[in-house]
Amino acid sequence: MAFDSWQELIWMGGYGWYVWLAYGMTFLAIALLTIHGLLTRKKLRQLAVKKQQQQQRIARRKQQERNRSKLADDSTS
Repeated sequence: MAFDSWQELIWMGGYGWYVWLAYGMTFLAIALLTIHGLLTRKKLRQLAVKKQQQQQRIARRKQQERNRSKLADDSTS
C-alpha cells in the first residue's frame, strides 16, 4: 500500500490540500455541467412543445380560413 494510514492518505506528504482541492473542483465542475445539461434539455423540450403547439394553432387557423372562404364562395354562387 502506498500509504501506511488514512491520515497519511489524506495528508499526502503535505500536498493533500492541493490534491483534495483539485478533486473537489473537478467534481464540482462535473456536477455543474451535469445540472446545466439537464436544465438545458428540459428547457429545449419545453420550447419544442410550445413551437409544435404554435404550429398546430396556425394550421388550424389556416384551415378555418379556408373553410370560411369556401362557405363564402358557395353562398355567393
